[in-house]
Amino acid sequence: MTGWVKVARAADLAGDGPHALSAGGVDLVAIRVGGALRVFEGRCPHQGALLGEGELEGGALVCRNHRWRFDPATGQRDGGPQCLRACPVEQRGDDVVVDLAPLADGARAAGRRRLADLPGPRRWPVVGNATQIELSRFHLQLEAWGRQYGPAYRLRLGPRDYVAVTDPSLIAQALRDRPETYRRSDRVEPVFAEMGVAGVFSAEGAAWRPQRKLAMEALAHKNLRGFYPTLAQMADRLRARWARAAAAGAVVDIQDDLMRFTVDVTTQLAFGKDLDTLGGDDDVIQRHLEQVFPTFARRLNALVPYWRLVRLPADRRVDRALAALRAWIAELITEARARLAAAPGRAPANFLESMLAARDDEGRPFDDETVFGNVMTMLLAGEDTTANSIAWAVHLLCEHPAEVAALRAELAAVIGDAAVPPDIERAGRLDVAGAIANEAMRLLPVASLNFVEANHDTVLGDIELTRGTGVICIARVAATDPARFADPQVFRPARHLGAPGGPHDAAALIPFGTGPRICPGRSLALLEMKVALATLYAGFDVERVGEASEVRERYAFTIEPENLRVRLRPRATTT
Repeated sequence: MTGWVKVARAADLAGDGPHALSAGGVDLVAIRVGGALRVFEGRCPHQGALLGEGELEGGALVCRNHRWRFDPATGQRDGGPQCLRACPVEQRGDDVVVDLAPLADGARAAGRRRLADLPGPRRWPVVGNATQIELSRFHLQLEAWGRQYGPAYRLRLGPRDYVAVTDPSLIAQALRDRPETYRRSDRVEPVFAEMGVAGVFSAEGAAWRPQRKLAMEALAHKNLRGFYPTLAQMADRLRARWARAAAAGAVVDIQDDLMRFTVDVTTQLAFGKDLDTLGGDDDVIQRHLEQVFPTFARRLNALVPYWRLVRLPADRRVDRALAALRAWIAELITEARARLAAAPGRAPANFLESMLAARDDEGRPFDDETVFGNVMTMLLAGEDTTANSIAWAVHLLCEHPAEVAALRAELAAVIGDAAVPPDIERAGRLDVAGAIANEAMRLLPVASLNFVEANHDTVLGDIELTRGTGVICIARVAATDPARFADPQVFRPARHLGAPGGPHDAAALIPFGTGPRICPGRSLALLEMKVALATLYAGFDVERVGEASEVRERYAFTIEPENLRVRLRPRATTT
């Protein structure tokens, strides 16, 4: 789209911004500089993040993902050659209009290869490559083929053709060109919707933007400071749970405990509900939640939608779990509506209240299914990915006592005798803990696969894709490539702290995705990882139960550890 188009009402752009705008699928960011409105292209030239989700800080527009800073008057990047393209902007009556002509891209060069030209595993009639894949090891098979056939190969799963890519530049292109050129697989929306999880993760097109905006506001870094005392309280409950297990000499399912921690953090931050799953020996809500992701994986990768024809015992179990979750969430919604009604004019205090108070451009509220779907999305995303990432870090630390010693030295220097990092400033200074988390996500990324498909005929790199062709982005192959990382199979957190020793290609690390749909909970997840690792290793010695080889990777929509059990012993008394 080019030429002058309406992007907002003038009344909607109060304050300096940044304001996220879009027109015809083009993302923009609006900022007031000395009272005058400036409009620029809305995606960061680094990794395509939405600049309207950033902030004005110290006279600069700051991208929230990697903190690139831009002059709000000129668009020039501070410390680099990049410059945001500006659009002419005018106010015409009550409307703000923008000329999009400066953002018009030239046509891409024609592709030099077709899907049929790519190498790939031998396919069978009808089923394609589906019978060659064991679902629980799906990611491992795709990675093995990537190493065998190169950075782009073809495969077929049932009736659909896919190009699988391991090259970071191809992955970045596919993920940055959403939602216009690529979308999530068209199997995601119906499967998520029929399970009642139609939220910001599965939303596409016009429905995605308003939901994304609310999720980003709820999880914005600026909100974490006020929330940190509650996060620290949850971490102390986790410490107390581990102390009870240590005193009893019990074997600890560390992944389960971490999921309790992340569920409690999410429900408190997003819904204003103190669930306290950490305080109990069992938790019904968590048992229901843990059935959802494996069901996603099974249904999204099924050759035929059998569950729509016949319900197997596993499907009936998840039906009961979803019904119980729906009833519980309905109570949360009722309580939130009552709080809003009791204090008219009060600003929403959390994500759920914001969703209930929000209105679209036509003044309509979100329907109940959208509210329910986003509550479920927050719960699942907040629980599973973060908890599994911390668990994988513990798994790796069990084999690397020198890295544990480095972490404890940092804890002694930064938090002293505290059992939990006492404030967000000191949690933020735990660089070694952060490096451990990043290294765990490099070697064992829980979101190692990303499935998208072409909205229309397009070109990915030099590969011509027809509309509907699937693209599987495989993250770990590049992250463990010796050409990109020195000693790539070695757990070495110091590489993320600038330690010398060979190549380090940060562009190959995308544990939270990239582009405009990068994970909105990135800042919260990294903070939770630091706090949980600090709490565990400040207070306890950790010993694996069994051998490292017994811990296996299991694909269940995310990659989770199987058979990871530990014993804990108290260290020194903390205050």
